[in-house]
Amino acid sequence: MSDFPARASKRIVRTEGGLGRIPVTGVTPVLECGAYPVKAVVHERLLIQANVFREGHDSVNASIILTAPDGAQRRVDMKQVEPIGLDIWQAYVRMGTEGDWTYRVEGWSDPWGTWRHHAEKKLPVGVDVDLVVMEGQELLNRSADQADAQRVPGAASLLRGAAETLSADADVDEILELITSAPISRAMARFGPRELVSPTADYPVRVERRRALYSSWYEFFPRSQGAWRDDEGHWHSGTFNSSHERLEAAAAMGFHVVYLPPIHPIGSAFRKGKNNTLTPSEEDPGSPWAIGSPDGGHDAIHPDLGTFDDFEAFVAKAKELNLEIALDLALQASPDHPWVTEHPEWFTTRLDGTIAYAENPPKKYQDIYPINFDNDPEGIYHEVLRIVRFWIERGVTIFRVDNPHTKPVEFWDWLIERVSETNPEVIFLAEAFTRPQMMAALGKVGFQQSYTYFTWRNDKRELTEYLTELSTDMAAYYRPNFFVNTPDINPFFLQSGNQAAFSIRAILAATMSPSWGVYSGFEQFEHLPLALGKEEYLDSEKYEYRPRDYNRQPNLNLLMGRLNEIREAHPALQQLRDVHFHDVRHEQIIAFSKVDGADVILTVCSLNPDETVDAQLFLDFEALGFGDADRVKVHDELTGETYYWGREAYVRLYPGKPAHILHVTAA
Repeated sequence: MSDFPARASKRIVRTEGGLGRIPVTGVTPVLECGAYPVKAVVHERLLIQANVFREGHDSVNASIILTAPDGAQRRVDMKQVEPIGLDIWQAYVRMGTEGDWTYRVEGWSDPWGTWRHHAEKKLPVGVDVDLVVMEGQELLNRSADQADAQRVPGAASLLRGAAETLSADADVDEILELITSAPISRAMARFGPRELVSPTADYPVRVERRRALYSSWYEFFPRSQGAWRDDEGHWHSGTFNSSHERLEAAAAMGFHVVYLPPIHPIGSAFRKGKNNTLTPSEEDPGSPWAIGSPDGGHDAIHPDLGTFDDFEAFVAKAKELNLEIALDLALQASPDHPWVTEHPEWFTTRLDGTIAYAENPPKKYQDIYPINFDNDPEGIYHEVLRIVRFWIERGVTIFRVDNPHTKPVEFWDWLIERVSETNPEVIFLAEAFTRPQMMAALGKVGFQQSYTYFTWRNDKRELTEYLTELSTDMAAYYRPNFFVNTPDINPFFLQSGNQAAFSIRAILAATMSPSWGVYSGFEQFEHLPLALGKEEYLDSEKYEYRPRDYNRQPNLNLLMGRLNEIREAHPALQQLRDVHFHDVRHEQIIAFSKVDGADVILTVCSLNPDETVDAQLFLDFEALGFGDADRVKVHDELTGETYYWGREAYVRLYPGKPAHILHVTAA
């Protein structure tokens, strides 16, 4: 336990101190002065930006130096962007391997840029012609020597030829054409002199597998899958073995991840009954989040679900279907958990000698004891690490963490870093519906994905502002997963039961976020609330068995499958950082595009599940990548229809057809 609670040394960033000879400031993205790595996945397009400037009028330039996990370095030159007076330099980079990368920005004096500017001003008016030509020849020849040193003889020959062509007797227009030509510009960008190089510190970037960013999640309770009542009315639990069919259905709909609520033994003390009552019957199975009984705790399986052999067969079946299993990590205990007797110091004892149960006034969770991480942090930290590794060894690659905001951020920092050292493939999803700063902190210390406020963002302004925030400033540390519903959240938008409302929320989640999720029952339009004004389900599956006929009509099976199919076919929908909203003159229609290379997707979606809405749509062709075009071809991936649109188009949406998901290409 000697590593407790030390933080990995690779997170310590050396600070150079002060500004260099060529000042570089305002570097982004950087998390907490470089204490934590920026998030990226393999081949993700990452924008790096800085302010670079110098005294006087000589030219300045900037480059990014990427260092791979194996120590190999790559230089990416930056470009200055408008407004020029703000000295903003940018470049996009992609990193092709997983692991811990670093980048730094180097500002440098650009003799070639300075000389070319002087030549363009002086040569046409005959000022200092001999000197200007001599200086240009020297720069070209010096750069040719550099090309030779890097064993690029073609570039060396090109540059020496340009130096010979450059003379005081040559035609001025020919000289200017030569020095601004694309071949010379490219060669000088690569081999030209870089003087007064002024580097920043090296900032960390953690590059993870693509599933950390792009995923489709399906949640179901194994105990409900195959549950049945005998002739005497007694319930019999579903099992891992009876859940294989649900795995096949999730795979058929194109989901990547199947998420299971806790599968551990459930306590009897203060067990909750139907609809969260305090008076359960003998038939009530209890909440899966009330973990622990004489049958075991977090490293045990509820006997009703099966054995470890059954669980491993379930995981093997998932892998056969290209699914990953996400397991709930709920760090709490029922009063019957072995921890309560073996480690009472891990909980909070009140003055009357009782152990404090969980409360979120006015809600009370008498069947759950929260852990007090301050009583024995070293013991608790290592017990949780043991549990996580226990399930990793049994094939679990993803953990959905219950209420991480009620545990110390420092603990998650420690745990995720320890797991990453041995199992970098493991993904942690934060189920934290809480204050923005806490959600941001959890992302910064390593949670690969996070639940979001999407559930409560319904109108055009809210959705536009939220997605803009997620795709810009927050993208360096926070990867959203847009769940349309959860066992705890029955959104008000869906409580009418209007089928179009369910379609709209699924379409928005699947196209706005690279990761989205569905809790089973959504596809069957389950919507009844526990009470008016409550975001809780009536007859919640948290407290009872809920077997379903998933083929009952109507349902959203086909739509969810088609959405996942569209997402799989289009890289634009698998990324977060490039989103642009387009002007549509109706408050109940939202239009946004996502771009990745040549792949362009435009989503136009109604926000009104009850009525027909129509309006003029004004497309930003520049944002779509078709700035020189008069019209584009748009193919609706939902209906198969194709249109040709100019910069202005008419759209009409109605409950039976609430959205277009358009693949945009050249007309």
